[in-house]
Amino acid sequence: MLKQLRLITMAAVLAMPTAVYAQTATEVNTSLDALFGQHQPYRSFFDALKAAIAADNKAAVAAMVDYPFQARINDKSVKLRDKAHFIADYDKIVTQKVKSAIEKQTYATLFANWQGVMIGDGEIWFSGVGDGNAIKITAIND
Repeated sequence: MLKQLRLITMAAVLAMPTAVYAQTATEVNTSLDALFGQHQPYRSFFDALKAAIAADNKAAVAAMVDYPFQARINDKSVKLRDKAHFIADYDKIVTQKVKSAIEKQTYATLFANWQGVMIGDGEIWFSGVGDGNAIKITAIND
């Protein structure tokens, strides 16, 4: 009975979704290759997103979002249907906390799992979406 319980517990642990915690850019590359088939588009997206937010380029960030986009504005869930609406509410979505998270984030310390790539403590998530698997921001959490 105890042996059976151990086997069930081990099977449950092995079946749990795994996350990737990398320490070097090479490890991130390997992890993203394993998860999504290739790492370079994710690296390019991360670098472009980091630059766009640092420059406060609202239009560039808005172009990186998967629409319709669910945002939390003034403690209310709001569905943004397009770039124009995102830009209008940019400062309420891309808060100082979000900006700080991406400013501190390095490529080598990205977190990734089957759902996508996370910046900070979940302030931003991005992943391949749609038929073309275009990489887009899927969530921003303040």
